[in-house]
Amino acid sequence: MFDKLTERLAAAVQGLRGRGRVTEDNVAETLREVRLALLEADVALPVVKSFTESVKARALGAEVATSLTPGQAFIGILHREMVALLGESQSGFALNVQPPQVVLLAGLQGAGKTTTAGKLALWLKQTHRRRVLLVSTDVRRPAAILQLERLAQSVGADFFPSAAGEDPATIARTALEAARRGVYETLIIDTAGRLHIDAELMAEVQAIDRAAGAHQRLFVVDAMSGQDALNSARAFSAALDLTGIILSKADGDARGGAALSVRAVTGKPIIFLGVGEKLEALQPFDPERMATRILGMGDVVSLVEDMQRQVDVNQAEKLARKVASGKGFNLLDLREQLEQVRRLGGMSAVMDKLPAQLAGRAPVPGAQADRELKRQIAIIDSMTRQERVRAGVIDGSRRRRIAAGAGVQVQDVNRLLKQFMEMQKLMKGMKGGKLGRLMAGLRSGMPPNLPRGR
Repeated sequence: MFDKLTERLAAAVQGLRGRGRVTEDNVAETLREVRLALLEADVALPVVKSFTESVKARALGAEVATSLTPGQAFIGILHREMVALLGESQSGFALNVQPPQVVLLAGLQGAGKTTTAGKLALWLKQTHRRRVLLVSTDVRRPAAILQLERLAQSVGADFFPSAAGEDPATIARTALEAARRGVYETLIIDTAGRLHIDAELMAEVQAIDRAAGAHQRLFVVDAMSGQDALNSARAFSAALDLTGIILSKADGDARGGAALSVRAVTGKPIIFLGVGEKLEALQPFDPERMATRILGMGDVVSLVEDMQRQVDVNQAEKLARKVASGKGFNLLDLREQLEQVRRLGGMSAVMDKLPAQLAGRAPVPGAQADRELKRQIAIIDSMTRQERVRAGVIDGSRRRRIAAGAGVQVQDVNRLLKQFMEMQKLMKGMKGGKLGRLMAGLRSGMPPNLPRGR
């Protein structure tokens, strides 16, 4: 989401690198570029003005003027001010309430409230082992009720039925009674939306809030909606005592201004980011990590956390033992490794969390790498089991058959097999002490301290 902003900010700060000292003139020049970068990213003008004034006040102080590396010092100031803009400390999702905790999701139509309700239910189940009950009060759109019911089934949560024509506040009240009887720890209420703000919508969501006595009132906003997000955020903040914000569709190609503005405009913390279509794609929001990513420093901590959640350590240990025994690395093993990367969100998701200078060295862009990843899995899936175990049997006619089955060119099959042969050679060298340290690292959850290969 922040690719363009990151690129512009990096270019702006580049002017200060290598300067022996920082003057008011070159700070003003750099801040002019920072201001343009933020405005192009659709950040609200009052937010841009306040941010650049804060940065200027600190940049002209002794902290940068006496620094041997003014560019780095300036980036440090940008980072601290960006963290302050995004919310300073990590607020998190409060859980310390008497069950059932009632979570009310509000927002405009199309913001992603219903999908977010399913994602939040899954996050509560997986992270905090909570029993969750979902209910929809969107009585104008029966499809929304059906969608939430199916999402509840997908994530293993329970669903309280509702129907078109019922009173939304009454649905919320009876769902709360059912949550108490069923000893549920969390009740998530999905509300109706509109394409625009109107008095009827606000009156309805206020009535639902009063009927259910919500502990958490979360405003779901589409990160791709730009300045319109700020107008709706102000309106909902005035109607409801919001406790936080969820930015949906934060993985899109939006300019990102909503993320940088909505917290400053409402004064409410961003709690979660929706970062994909999958139900697992909901991340707690961390202001410091987000500021680091915006400034091109990456988010390696999140990448490691993703790997700990998604990578099958037992499978990795099994592969390590297999290589150690000399049985060799085959195409079945390669497919498992490709599948592990796909579970992390693909190469684009991995590269998005790497520092900009590392991601920039990738031989192909993330989106292209993701397409290649899918193509490679399709090629392996088009092989027989014998071919996956013994790649040496794959002759010219087999390559043509595999290419036709995967819908690719023979050259694509040849390229995959060449890469596989190179990996096989690498795996043959992973024996002895190196492999022992690798397996120990896998068990401890820490990256192995392996020496660099030549």
